[in-house]
Amino acid sequence: MTSLINPLDRESLRNRFRTAQPYPHMIIDNFLVPGAAEEIARSYPTFEQASAEGFVFNFVNEQRKVQITDSQKFPEPIRRLNEAISSPEFLADLEFITGIPRIVADEQLVGGGMHLTGSGGRLDVHVDFNLIEDRKLFRRLNILLYLNPVWNEAWGGHIELWDKAVSTCHARCVPALNRCLIFETSHISYHGVTRVTAPADVTRQSFAAYYYTREAPPNWTGTAHSTIFRARPDEKMRGLVQMPVEQLRRKVAEQVARSKKWVKGWMGLS
Repeated sequence: MTSLINPLDRESLRNRFRTAQPYPHMIIDNFLVPGAAEEIARSYPTFEQASAEGFVFNFVNEQRKVQITDSQKFPEPIRRLNEAISSPEFLADLEFITGIPRIVADEQLVGGGMHLTGSGGRLDVHVDFNLIEDRKLFRRLNILLYLNPVWNEAWGGHIELWDKAVSTCHARCVPALNRCLIFETSHISYHGVTRVTAPADVTRQSFAAYYYTREAPPNWTGTAHSTIFRARPDEKMRGLVQMPVEQLRRKVAEQVARSKKWVKGWMGLS
């Protein structure tokens, strides 16, 4: 299955990954063998079709984005991609390159899978949730593969890697076809996607997956958290007003959901 992935220069990538700033990461162009990325890109649905099948994000922090995590809904080329990046051979490469032992792929693709962002979409700078509590899996790595046959740099949609203070962007990556970004997820791995300004008929396509360990990472504080959003330096009003309001709204929604679950359990309905 790993024949879908071009052979990796593990020594070179290990050096690049461990010395990268603002936190360990690597960008790999021509990640998949010739023709594979093009086939996978062609198999993506339109934004409208994806909206009918997946979850649509239209919040303050995340706008005009669709996520399809159910692998049963993946076209066959995407199913093969998911299998390739979850294979024991690829996990072994990741362990060697990153130095993280006993990496586990998430068969449920929580938060991952097919991502499609329409024109006007964006993703605020954030660090990701750090633990899947019910399975006791500690999040360690993100992999993002870009699947855009044509992407004009003027269309935005760059992924940005920020320092822990969210004061300086150290790396900015165009979502070009067959470009893969892998980075370590931690309490300082702030990243986000700039607003997409592509024509209305162009959708930003990517595939995302996350890797875990059953052991806590060395910097584990003992505290689980959900996604934490931060404003960019030029977004003061967003940080002072819009983000806090959105955070409060989400907390209330989470509390309501937990209360409903408790009531159903108490009534024997779950």
